[in-house]
Amino acid sequence: MCEKENTLTVPDELVMNKIYLIRNQKVMLDSDLAELYQVTTGNLNKSVSRNIKRFPSDFMFQLTEIEFKNLMFQNGISSWGGKRKLPYVFTEQGVAMLSGILNSDRAIAVNIQIMRIFTRIRQMLADNTDLRLDIEKIKNKLDNQDKNMEIVFRYLDELLEKKESSSSVKKERNKIGYKI
Repeated sequence: MCEKENTLTVPDELVMNKIYLIRNQKVMLDSDLAELYQVTTGNLNKSVSRNIKRFPSDFMFQLTEIEFKNLMFQNGISSWGGKRKLPYVFTEQGVAMLSGILNSDRAIAVNIQIMRIFTRIRQMLADNTDLRLDIEKIKNKLDNQDKNMEIVFRYLDELLEKKESSSSVKKERNKIGYKI
């Protein structure tokens, strides 16, 4: 079973390159998912439309013209002989829901892999956030130290000025002791 699972999966980098950020959500295109599952995009979308109750708008949505043109521009997707309909995109929950309607061994194995990659991406973002917060704390400490150093140098300058002014103007001091 393990050997079969390894032959069915695709490289993680390939899957990661098919995850896009649209409307502040990590999503995958229907055509990319169909390619990974080795089914046609039409068959994937037919399966989804037969089970449309499983896919609310936060699981799946259709791209607007502008979003699709931006995506084509960013990724160099050819517009010749292209799509007749705007593509659907699936969020992480939508991809998970696809596992319930696609029952091939390939779809199950690829879905498991995609879920692991989404989890890994979320973990990397959390790690980066922690690292960013730590760096921010260090910056604040350094800023405070810089301010403290400025204060110390200012006090030293004031002391030097007082010493110079007092040494340049030597007053005759009253002597202590018996006066004759």
